[in-house]
Amino acid sequence: MTALISARGLTRTYRLGRVDVPALRGVDVELAAGEFVAITGPSGSGKSTLMHILGCLDTATSGHYAIDGEDVSRLRGKALARVRNRKVGFVFQTFNLMPRLTVEENVALPLRYRGGIARLERRARARRLLERLGLGDRIGHRPDELSGGQRQRVAIARALIGEPAILMADEPTGNLDSQAGAQVLETFDELHRAGHAIVLVTHDPGVAARAERIIQIADGRIAGAA
Repeated sequence: MTALISARGLTRTYRLGRVDVPALRGVDVELAAGEFVAITGPSGSGKSTLMHILGCLDTATSGHYAIDGEDVSRLRGKALARVRNRKVGFVFQTFNLMPRLTVEENVALPLRYRGGIARLERRARARRLLERLGLGDRIGHRPDELSGGQRQRVAIARALIGEPAILMADEPTGNLDSQAGAQVLETFDELHRAGHAIVLVTHDPGVAARAERIIQIADGRIAGAA
């Protein structure tokens, strides 16, 4: 399989006052096209920092990183944002939906930022995704009219709207009850079977077990893999 993510020697150090605080200490990661990988570790281990770098939300202090064959190690600002918009879809624990927008408008929003896609086409794509995820009857609702599980599925649809190379999820079941969490995980299983590459960050061993491969992070280093 083709390497979709290739990271070598990633470090990330934060400056707090006069103190350097290392979050990552030389991490190597590869992800193949269509692979489902979970990144686990205790709070403060560096797992979310790693996902933010892999998802082009942050940049490494040192090391090399290529996504879908493109070297993004030295990209900053708008150049990095363009790669993120084209290559990566994000699902967050807190959903991050716009409360004043309808479900359809929330899902279509990334295409609006991308530009060059007519409004009717944006709406059509959003409707198709929402119907695919069982939310066709919620298109005109606003986020506060949905259950937690429904809001997370809206967030998944928004992450998929730009047809990204990789779907990244940071504790996607963290704010859900067990039933809603199970439904969201089933959605990820379906997306994986459909060929999507997924990176899922979690502290929950049961959630991590859904992935093909588990990468364990501790103190900013790879502590194990399964």
